Amino acid sequence: MMILIAGPYRGGTNDDPILIKKNLDKLESVALPLFRKGHIPIIGEWVALPLMHLAGSKEIGDSAWDEIQYPVAHRLLEKCDAVLRLEGASKGADNDVRIAQERGLKIYYSLDEIPNLLEK
Repeated sequence: MMILIAGPYRGGTNDDPILIKKNLDKLESVALPLFRKGHIPIIGEWVALPLMHLAGSKEIGDSAWDEIQYPVAHRLLEKCDAVLRLEGASKGADNDVRIAQERGLKIYYSLDEIPNLLEK
């Protein structure tokens, strides 16, 4: 399955770049375990951050940021089979879950819930 990892990125950071990096690290911390279970992990920021840079975004919330940040996740959800919602307050991640539910995607709340496709 392709699984969108959703959780706080900007949430709870007051836009502090160090805290944002910690949030991204937390999102990324489950990517390799997901891959090792036989899935394709994807995080919206992996796609959005380079695009925002190319679009000339200079700060969170500028027009390029708004054009790209959340729409990337919404487009990714058209290709994903499931969402892994990590803990923590996040309006963006909550919206990702809502969209995924509307599309009938499976929502997981723990890495342990996700089947290991590589077990024999």
